[in-house]
Amino acid sequence: MEQESPKGSAEQPSVAARIKRFFRRLFLVIGLLILAVMLFLYYGSYSKGSRSGVVIKMSKRGMLFKTSEGQLNMQSFGAIDARGNNLNEVFSFSVASGNDSLFDALEAASLSGERVKLDYVERYAKIPWRGETKYFVIGMERSGVVKPLKSGHDRLME
Repeated sequence: MEQESPKGSAEQPSVAARIKRFFRRLFLVIGLLILAVMLFLYYGSYSKGSRSGVVIKMSKRGMLFKTSEGQLNMQSFGAIDARGNNLNEVFSFSVASGNDSLFDALEAASLSGERVKLDYVERYAKIPWRGETKYFVIGMERSGVVKPLKSGHDRLME
């Protein structure tokens, strides 16, 4: 004779089914955490600021991912090294892809030699397809003033 199961009791899933369900949930949670971290690193900004100087280099480079890169000579406010030369601090930055008008304006400023103020955002991490630096220029103001660079020797002779 067959025994009937009591009312309301459901069949318990097997141990293998419970383990399988546990690992599915675990991988889903881990995947969502990885996705959240990657989105944070991609879109999050660590700081915002501005720097001024003369744009000395603009280029588009990369084998697989073409990124727009540049350098700003910040001319450390009259600091002179032991040999009497200007101390130059170079700020390397990237321009977000798709912002061709900003890249063209930076390139024109580098050819003219005028001082500019660059507004930038610092990201948490470098991502290869975005740029070679963590600093992304988001705006530029041109001063319109072109000052010839003087060496430390020229300053001493004045």
